[in-house]
Amino acid sequence: MSRRPGPGDGLPREWVEITGRVQGVGFRAMVVEIASGRPVAGWVRNEPRGSVLMLLEAAEGDLDAFVEAIVQERAADIIRVDRRRVETKDPEKGPSGPLTGFCVKFNRLPGR
Repeated sequence: MSRRPGPGDGLPREWVEITGRVQGVGFRAMVVEIASGRPVAGWVRNEPRGSVLMLLEAAEGDLDAFVEAIVQERAADIIRVDRRRVETKDPEKGPSGPLTGFCVKFNRLPGR
């Protein structure tokens, strides 16, 4: 049985940005629902330019499966999925500690 990521796991972290018909259509709620049954942590939020941005942390295969589940659920609404690994030297890596749980985020990170 898979478990939620926890402190000290050193799990990969990714930025995932999805463009298309993803705002005002329950997209973020759907992402949270998909995350609830998976060993993935992070958040999802709307971006001013009309996309949805996620910060995700999970084992490599779990990251891939989570993003694929989102794409399969809303393929007709998605135009593009951009994924970028968050490196430890990345100034926009988000929280310095491990992420816990999964939620909708309503405010932007400083500088992002």
